[in-house]
Amino acid sequence: MRAGKPSHAQGSRARTAQRGFTFVWVLMTVAIFALGLAVIGPRWSDDARRDKERELLKIGAMYAKAIAAYRAASPGSVKNYPPKLESLLSDERMVSMTRYLRKLYADPVDPSRPWGVVLGPDGTVRGVYSLADAAPLNNEAIDLGVLALPPAQRYSDWKFVPKIPE
Repeated sequence: MRAGKPSHAQGSRARTAQRGFTFVWVLMTVAIFALGLAVIGPRWSDDARRDKERELLKIGAMYAKAIAAYRAASPGSVKNYPPKLESLLSDERMVSMTRYLRKLYADPVDPSRPWGVVLGPDGTVRGVYSLADAAPLNNEAIDLGVLALPPAQRYSDWKFVPKIPE
């Protein structure tokens, strides 16, 4: 045996020790990564909910503005609300085509469900609301210009009905 060269058994032990060190290093890296995700995950979730809530407020205000514009554009002195949401896409009361919305927008909080519709005593559409039962992050009163929303316990408590003097 040569003096400077390790034996086969010594080389095998060195490689095993290196593999053990690499395994420990990978485990520590995975643990640190998992800890980072555990800290960042709820923030990402809250940010996504906040974005959906902002989108709900924006789309709800668009529906309220469209309903108010439909009513204001009624020919004659009697002002009518739309008979159904689809009437906001194409107003057939006029000679020329008038659109108050480009399309019927889905509820951003719960896209799988349709909007709830606030109906007047005559069965016409007065507003919309989300059917989601989740609690909103913003639990203060909100003024969106065309409508004011009171503090709510659930998204379904927000009724997007325009402020129209009767």
